[in-house]
Amino acid sequence: MSTDWKQGLSIPEKDTRPQTEDVTKTKGNSFEDFYLSRKLLMGIFEAGFEKPSPIQEESIPVALAGRDILARAKNGTGKTASFIIPVLEKIKPNVDQIQALILLPTRELALQTSQVVKTLGKRLDVKVMVSTGGTSLRDDIVRLEEPVNVLVGTPGRILDLASRNLADLSKCSMFVMDEADKMLSQEFKRIIEQTLSFLPSKHQSLLFSATFPLTIQDFIARNLKNPYEINLMDELTLRGITNYYAYLEEAQKLHCLHTLFSKLQINQSIIFCNSSKRVELLAKKITQLGYSCYYSHAKMPQDARNKVFHEFRQGKVRNLVCSDLLTRGIDIQAVNVVINFDFPKNAETYLHRIGRSGRFGHLGLAIDFVTWNDRQNLFRVEKELGIEIPKIPNNIDESLYVATNSKNVPKPFPIQNLPNAYTNGFNYRGQPELNNDQSSIPTAPTSLPQSSIPQQQTPQQAQQQVNQTPPQSQQTTTTSSTFSQPQQVINGSPAIPQPQVIPPQGFPPQGYGYPPQGYPPQGFPPQGQFPPNGFTAYPPQGAYPPQFQQQQQQPSSQQSPQLQQPSQSQ
Repeated sequence: MSTDWKQGLSIPEKDTRPQTEDVTKTKGNSFEDFYLSRKLLMGIFEAGFEKPSPIQEESIPVALAGRDILARAKNGTGKTASFIIPVLEKIKPNVDQIQALILLPTRELALQTSQVVKTLGKRLDVKVMVSTGGTSLRDDIVRLEEPVNVLVGTPGRILDLASRNLADLSKCSMFVMDEADKMLSQEFKRIIEQTLSFLPSKHQSLLFSATFPLTIQDFIARNLKNPYEINLMDELTLRGITNYYAYLEEAQKLHCLHTLFSKLQINQSIIFCNSSKRVELLAKKITQLGYSCYYSHAKMPQDARNKVFHEFRQGKVRNLVCSDLLTRGIDIQAVNVVINFDFPKNAETYLHRIGRSGRFGHLGLAIDFVTWNDRQNLFRVEKELGIEIPKIPNNIDESLYVATNSKNVPKPFPIQNLPNAYTNGFNYRGQPELNNDQSSIPTAPTSLPQSSIPQQQTPQQAQQQVNQTPPQSQQTTTTSSTFSQPQQVINGSPAIPQPQVIPPQGFPPQGYGYPPQGYPPQGFPPQGQFPPNGFTAYPPQGAYPPQFQQQQQQPSSQQSPQLQQPSQSQ
């Protein structure tokens, strides 16, 4: 095949970062070997794609042949393009019907996927529409008055449009579900089955995910016709991600995070917490420490979520604190560090969290903060994933997670024309608001006692330690303090801290070297106590949620909802 047509393409600079076998272990095929249309190939190459990954090599020819597919592959190995390319190839732009339906579990992932469809098919004149909850239904109705070929969205909104006869799915010949394990959970399963009733009986189904639990076998047997199964999960974790854990007390987490920021060479980082409240509190503390930071969780209004997601993708902010809202599918190749500020409760969540770094076979770093209460979850994750997470070493080799040339990191496709989203709900905007009071910012400790790091143990010793009761040592009292810095005001609004480029200054981290401070850790109650110390209590049962009424004055004996700060050693 002649390659003269490639000469006029606007191909981005080649990504020269090293890649692992997760994406390089292929059969040697190229995109041209799939006999795709010339215009689609142009969009693929102009998007920066060079050669198909293993999952793309396996799934694209089968999808083009019309078979149902059940594909399982690792996070960040190219699953999105594996179903978008055959969808674009089979779409007929001159037919003004919805010919393909793509369902995603989260609104951010739907926005990202729709933009990939638009980018790869920009020369095909394909009409793409994205519809998610939290956006204007009126705008969707107006948009559906015009021709739509590919409909991308979240299950609830798509079912709403179909049940109102606003979206005609009677001619939809392709049905795609990304993150299928989440889509077929109890949360979405009934909605998915109701949506399928609006599709024609003869349609092609493509299901992609990194995990497929046994609970979805019944759905597969009833809705997929002799599916072609692809399983590229020879191991669960990505080869390019290096995992470490830091054993510490709850009250030491903020100091440890402060030290990691000052020692690691972070391009962009995602920091995960287990609740929306802790996401906000941690984001505020990080901003007060002088680092650029946004936050995102499911209780924010949709316009704020869209703004945070878009600006973080474009590199306008360095650190993002979030809940498990962004654990699935989010593809930002500039993220090279993931920090589990709160350790997840199951292996599936852990796998998706650390998969936000090391995208498409590149290198990444994952650091887990582990307290005494997390020890059983840590052992469970190691057992289910078949890995052993080592303790954090005195020196972390930068070659494990730092790109030699940051200019080679491809930028995500910019999301064009963000949908009009609702602004009602909680008054969260994704950027922490700082207090005007001025007080000193605590510095990280200058030494790391080796006794604070657990020593290597045999599996028998580790299991024996799990079964033991926690040590009852003298508890050191720590107070919750608010440490802020002067707030700069530009044109009447707080200034956003700019990303800081901090040269590496060696290791080890200096934030978790305190002597043990007793049990239970500060901020977490004994079993059965509610509300936890350090968190604001909800109103009495039966009262309206706190976002719809003024905050009640808290009893003086209750601590303010601040992340605990360890006292300085004498």
